[in-house]
Amino acid sequence: MRLLITGGAGFVGSRLARTLLAKGELNGQKIERLILADQFPAPADLAADPRVSVKTGPLLTHCKDLENEAVDGVFHLASAVSGECEDDFELGLRSNLDSTRALLDALRKRTEGGAKPTRLVFSSSVAVFGPDDAYPMPAVIADDTLPTPQTSYGIQKHICEHLIADYTRKGYIDGRSARLMTVTVRPGKPNGAASSFFSGIIREPLAGIPSVCPVSPDVLHPMASPRSTIDSLIKVYECTREAYGGRTALNLPGLDVTVQEMLDALERVAGPKVRALVTFQRDERIAGIVSRWAKGSSSKRANSLGLFPEKSFDDIIRQYIADCEAGPNAATALKGMQ
Repeated sequence: MRLLITGGAGFVGSRLARTLLAKGELNGQKIERLILADQFPAPADLAADPRVSVKTGPLLTHCKDLENEAVDGVFHLASAVSGECEDDFELGLRSNLDSTRALLDALRKRTEGGAKPTRLVFSSSVAVFGPDDAYPMPAVIADDTLPTPQTSYGIQKHICEHLIADYTRKGYIDGRSARLMTVTVRPGKPNGAASSFFSGIIREPLAGIPSVCPVSPDVLHPMASPRSTIDSLIKVYECTREAYGGRTALNLPGLDVTVQEMLDALERVAGPKVRALVTFQRDERIAGIVSRWAKGSSSKRANSLGLFPEKSFDDIIRQYIADCEAGPNAATALKGMQ
């Protein structure tokens, strides 16, 4: 089978690609070709794999090719992130809405030409939920909580959920939308996401680098490890239409944890000297965005597929440390623990 991963050079996309290549198959079908589409070059190890094809450039420029290119499945991860969408409205519309519409239309034209509907997993976000005067956000957001996004990014993700549901209703695709909780701990440098600090207050101290937290210690938010996120995306792809249930989006599992609990876990795992590298300095812009996010989540539909969050944030930190120790830059990534 041939699979397309949009955003395939990003952290989640490249990790998904490596997991799929190691797995070698989906639903019993051998993965013969993995197409990675991204604005940035794919990591060297993926680009060197003979099973991988790389398409570099804006997704809009590649969607036309899909009308004539046989693709059995798509993981649609490409997206401008939350902070970027607030700072540049046109970027968000172009990257999140226009690209998704172009991708769906390319797959629709293939179906209208006689091809079987392509299975597509869309990475939506917990950012589709927010407080509204008419519909106050509950303490715990569920699969059936009414989404009332309070950011451009959240609005764009919510619109895409409905587009995918309608293209599925019409039989153009077999679409499944999965709302990711905040993925932590991400390696590398901070990105433009408003949630970037959630990784930074763990990643930087472990590397011996001071980190400033822009929100208060009592901020509560659902988190998911990279490993559980990737496993969940694959499971959502592999499950039957009946097991997925309906056409609406489902919540992926998340561990509800406060910033203070994250730092307490960091101290238990890495010691007080590492924890001491984190200080607090409020950023009103970031704090304002985060204040409109979900405080807790449930994932009944994902649970029915056998998907659950980690039991503690300590486990998520240990996963990150294990990933660093297995990677080529372990000494730098874990400098603070030496």
